[in-house]
Amino acid sequence: MGDVAREFSNNLARGAISHIDEIDALIKHRAEHWRIQRMAVVDRNVLRLAIYEFLYEHDTPKTVVINEALEIARRFSTYEATQFINGILDAQSMTERDDV
Repeated sequence: MGDVAREFSNNLARGAISHIDEIDALIKHRAEHWRIQRMAVVDRNVLRLAIYEFLYEHDTPKTVVINEALEIARRFSTYEATQFINGILDAQSMTERDDV
C-alpha cells in the first residue's frame, strides 16, 4: 500500500472512530431489526467507514464509496453481507444527513 493510500485509510479510520456514536445511530436507523453488536465485525466496520466518508469526506462520489465498500465486503465477508451493506449504504446515500 502506498503512502497516500495508507494516509487516506488512516484518516478514514480515525474519523469514523471520532464520530462512532453518530455513525452507529445512522446505521441503527437504517438497519431495522439489527443490533450493531450482532453484525459481523467486518460488515459493521465497512459501514462505519463508508458512512463517515459520506458525511465528512466529500471528495469521493457516493457511488464510488459504495462500490469500494462492496468490494471489501465481497473479499472479506459473505454474499449476503454485500446485499445488506449495499441496502444500508444506498439508503443512507439518498440523504445528505438524517435527523437522528
